[in-house]
Amino acid sequence: MVGLQELQNELQALGSPEKAAFLSRFFKTGKGQYGEGDQFLGITMPEIRAVVAKYSSLSIQGWQLLLHSPFHEFRMAALIGLMKRFQKSKKDETIQQAIFEVYLNNLDYINNWDLVDVTCRDIVGAYLLHKDRNILYELVQRSHLWAQRVAIVSTWYFITHNQFSDTIRISELLLTHKHDLIHKAVGWMLREIGKRDELVLEEFLDTHVKQMPRTALRYAIERFPESKRKYYLSL
Repeated sequence: MVGLQELQNELQALGSPEKAAFLSRFFKTGKGQYGEGDQFLGITMPEIRAVVAKYSSLSIQGWQLLLHSPFHEFRMAALIGLMKRFQKSKKDETIQQAIFEVYLNNLDYINNWDLVDVTCRDIVGAYLLHKDRNILYELVQRSHLWAQRVAIVSTWYFITHNQFSDTIRISELLLTHKHDLIHKAVGWMLREIGKRDELVLEEFLDTHVKQMPRTALRYAIERFPESKRKYYLSL
């Protein structure tokens, strides 16, 4: 694959054992943790982005091959490359659909919160803006942590277009989820709604506050004045 090996070599050369050790702890790669078994080279996000920018002509197939790497930073590079290609292909529905399908067909490799959060909004969310969104509800129903996080965080794109209904509905479906990473994502997206329409957020809270996990609630009310935060926490 033209360019793929060179890209991998450039990334590999940027690795740092000290940073890799820190990232392995930060992204919870220990036994029984959510990132169990993931491998880090110790490459920073600015370094990854700079290398990806040099290989913008790499094919979708090339990015997909890179996405199958055991190294976390390689997978991040692949997802950023796909996202940039998607954004540059606004007038080519065929390319955008192909990237959307690659993304959803490879969720087992998009297996940590940073990989999801950096890219799903501008691929999955952007693709579905004017389309049927049932796929998001299918993702919610899977017993797959990262598919569920993709479902809620992808609605961020809708929020930027003042469309809140899917975020609200998916938040309701995930309200009793057991994992902290879903609580955080739900609270984060609710907070994004609140930035644009605080009344919509307050209506959700007034209905669901007693059932919300504490983490989700704290994220959702983060921008409220202290008195209002205390009020909702007291409920």
